[in-house]
Amino acid sequence: MIFYEVSVTVPAQLSLAFENYMRDKHIPEIWATKCFVQIHFAKMGEDNYRTCYQAQSQAEYERYLNDFASAMRADFMQHFPDGCQVQRQVWSSLQTWPAA
Repeated sequence: MIFYEVSVTVPAQLSLAFENYMRDKHIPEIWATKCFVQIHFAKMGEDNYRTCYQAQSQAEYERYLNDFASAMRADFMQHFPDGCQVQRQVWSSLQTWPAA
């Protein structure tokens, strides 16, 4: 399992617009690519957000990067051209303990 995490710090005045954009447009469009098997959208405090996209394999994550990432990032920049700080990380799962 590959975990593609995107953390964004958003200016306070853009928080509501950012949340709406992520819930109503960005995440549904990424979900529609079928590159990911699960997506989590989380908030910490007033202006820190994290979205974790889970891909079944490195190949599915790379398919997202090759076929969709550029357009998704460009659309994000059209909606939030200034003020957002974005960090991306990719994690590989070593082991999972299922709920009992």
